[in-house]
Amino acid sequence: MSKLLVFSKDLLQDDKGVSSIEYALLGMLIAVAIIGSVYKVSGAVKEMYALIAASMP
Repeated sequence: MSKLLVFSKDLLQDDKGVSSIEYALLGMLIAVAIIGSVYKVSGAVKEMYALIAASMP
């Protein structure tokens, strides 16, 4: 039984996975920022192409 207690104590004190979770959250934040900016710019690009298409004979 003491091996189980030692293992659970070591498992609770281990913080190796914390940094990977932080990197995952940072990656998700960057992805959301990229998706938001692409969504914001896409409207302007559509309008520009529509203007160009309308001006062609």
